[in-house]
Amino acid sequence: MRIGIASDHAGYEFKARIVRWLTDKGLDIKDFGTDSLVSVDYPDYAHALAHGIEKGEVDCGIALCGSGNGMAITLNKHQGIRAGLAWNSEIARLVKAHNNANVIVLPARFISYAMAQHIINTWINTQFDGGRHQRRIDKIPLR
Repeated sequence: MRIGIASDHAGYEFKARIVRWLTDKGLDIKDFGTDSLVSVDYPDYAHALAHGIEKGEVDCGIALCGSGNGMAITLNKHQGIRAGLAWNSEIARLVKAHNNANVIVLPARFISYAMAQHIINTWINTQFDGGRHQRRIDKIPLR
């Protein structure tokens, strides 16, 4: 599994640590930026991550910003993206099991780094339940 990751300045410090942590675990990570604490516009990085998933450069993604909402809103503008905001591991489990989210979004200013790791571990290791949940997901795209 190849995982894309993106953040704005508010999520940068967590992102840098997450990239090292996941790489050390043997996962293949592609970093879509940002690369510093300098203030940037989150849509630039959210769109880059979404395009990476749509083009098949990565299989799924992790996104971080201050509240997580900016990234989630922007990512979900893309028809093939199902980005879910998670602030604890139970939300992360449900967003994968029920919504088959291909991006997990973290609110970097509202969780600890340890919680971020726990959320990501849960999301990566949860399987989509399918069944009635697939029927619901099939109704999401605008036609």
